[in-house]
Amino acid sequence: MARRIESLMLAGPAGKLEALLEEPEEGEPRFAALVCHPHPQHGGTMHNKVVYRVARGLRKAGAVVLRFNYRGVNLSEGEYDNVVGELLDAEAALAVVRERYPDLPWWLAGFSFGSRIVLQLAAKQPGAGRVIAVGFPAQKTVWEPFLDCTAPTVFVQSPNDEFGPKDVFERYYAQVRGEKELIWIASSDHFFAGGLDELEAAAENLARK
Repeated sequence: MARRIESLMLAGPAGKLEALLEEPEEGEPRFAALVCHPHPQHGGTMHNKVVYRVARGLRKAGAVVLRFNYRGVNLSEGEYDNVVGELLDAEAALAVVRERYPDLPWWLAGFSFGSRIVLQLAAKQPGAGRVIAVGFPAQKTVWEPFLDCTAPTVFVQSPNDEFGPKDVFERYYAQVRGEKELIWIASSDHFFAGGLDELEAAAENLARK
């Protein structure tokens, strides 16, 4: 039987949110995951290649994954709201995940701008089994709001990330409080060029632990 892929329009705080729900590659879901995309004003969508690879890696390990577009992106209604509204969008999407799969543990993952969203969402909504923050843009971010994630957090970073250079990111990471882990992916830029296969494998391995 082919795995289920469902296109959805979720009820969001600023209107409908376009979303895609995908079951695991094989078997019944072991856990549920929400994966958030990069900056909506710089071409970020739920179909971004990094977001897709992370989602696929989690599905291979047994996750049912929900990806969605923030307000104003593609078919999602509303307009960009400078992080505040996008965090509310993610909160609404997470509520759908938890309502549909109330008996499953849930994870959060996000890339770039999306990593900022999931770190804040984990603080607002305690209980995530794990947070995966991919390509955290440490050079362009005020650090303080992102130091106290309440869930075990794995940072996945390129050593050549132009928005989170290795030295800057390491200074940020040293200040992060709570349970944390750091995975470096050999790649040439913020978008993990040359390292997407390794990135996908890392997501899968994290979920199989």
